[in-house]
Amino acid sequence: MMQDFSGKVAIVTGAGSGIGRAIVLRLLAAGANVLGCDIDEDGLSAIRPADAGNFRPVLGDVTREDTIRDIVDQAVREFGKLDMAFNNAGTNRISYVTDMSAEDWDFIQNLCLRSVFLGIKHQAAVMPAGSAIINTASVNANIPAYGFAAYATAKAGIQMLTRNAALELAERGIRVNALLPGLVDTPAVAALLGDAKANDRFMERIPAGRPGLPDEIAAAAMFLASSEASYITGAGLVVDGGWSLSTFPDIRFITDEFNQSLLK
Repeated sequence: MMQDFSGKVAIVTGAGSGIGRAIVLRLLAAGANVLGCDIDEDGLSAIRPADAGNFRPVLGDVTREDTIRDIVDQAVREFGKLDMAFNNAGTNRISYVTDMSAEDWDFIQNLCLRSVFLGIKHQAAVMPAGSAIINTASVNANIPAYGFAAYATAKAGIQMLTRNAALELAERGIRVNALLPGLVDTPAVAALLGDAKANDRFMERIPAGRPGLPDEIAAAAMFLASSEASYITGAGLVVDGGWSLSTFPDIRFITDEFNQSLLK
């Protein structure tokens, strides 16, 4: 059932593709006013709602505090309030702990974790009671994987940050929850799914037998933001087709050249 978010105001980071884009489209279809932020100008430009008046594309780096502050200020300035925030921006750079550069480690922590901290900090400052913040973590918050040390650490950090923020903001009536998607068919993992051997190993471990769709993750995000989830805070909603019932596949056979293709 499509929720009615008419008159609600939302911020979505990582809005230019994948899960973030699917969240934006669902919010717009439900009548919300949305500010979508990304560094991908082309991705933002591709979002063309029928009523362009309720969508604001914002080009910016969410690891910067001034960017987050400006997005929140813009939401309040243009729409009068902020009811929902979806802190979704993130990526991965595959590398073993002993090989990873400090620069890559910092890049992943900043984009995946620091951006969520900054988002919660400035979003909650203007939110009224009844508002909701949803942070995109990952099943890798709980499941390690070869080459995923930085990513899994950041996602585990999001899960605990979500719980701590939920505790602190409960008395103000602001709910904070996390999404833990499994393997999702997005541009970020297209190369991975395109490798037959890697794809087979993943499918062996996912009871549903397929990757998730961005819209399926967005549907879960919408639920957490809605009044239907009014008694849910500090939770981590796993949306993974049953993958966490199993383990992460051993994909060490993937070459350095293939790893690099994931960054393009």
